[in-house]
Amino acid sequence: MIVQSMYKNGLILTAFALATTGSVALIQTITAERIAEQEQQNLVKQLNQVLPQSNYDNVLYKDCVLSNAPELGPKGPHMIYRAKMNNQPTALLIRHITPRGYSGNIDILTAVMRDGSISGVRITRHEETPGLGDKVELAKSDWVTTFNGLTVNTKDDASFAVKKDGGQFDQFTGATITPRAVVDSVKESTWYAIQHFDELFEADNACGATL
Repeated sequence: MIVQSMYKNGLILTAFALATTGSVALIQTITAERIAEQEQQNLVKQLNQVLPQSNYDNVLYKDCVLSNAPELGPKGPHMIYRAKMNNQPTALLIRHITPRGYSGNIDILTAVMRDGSISGVRITRHEETPGLGDKVELAKSDWVTTFNGLTVNTKDDASFAVKKDGGQFDQFTGATITPRAVVDSVKESTWYAIQHFDELFEADNACGATL
């Protein structure tokens, strides 16, 4: 009788464990799908902030290349999205990093048009000081929009610097290091895009059609 009871209880516990494991796995699957969908939506939003949809007709997050070019900063390879209109190249959207921020790395997204002009720049992650260095965020100031329409004319274009260094970009009161780091990184990544535009479009797609 005791053996039968233990056997019965064992079956019940096993069934309960299997049901619980199955429920957890199902919840994890559903949650993972929702997280992936949310990340995709956030990515599309970021890309559209630096390049208006009128400039491309392909799915940007499904068309990219990877680069370890030193101009794009540490922690590579860096993702470069390729914008096309009627299957013709229109712009490169480059993720790059500068390690020269006041508080560490600053992650940046820059869109460079085929003619070399900058369509837009956004800071995607940073740890700069609130009220000072965080003015590189669009939510804090419109400073980052001053890149719009500009181009880098040479590798050492002197105009791509903060005014304190003889360039055209404003620095922040009490926080020159942060804007200087962003300007330098945008200059280097833009020049890289200009010099390798066709080459990057000819490279194999690293994103794949299933992303």
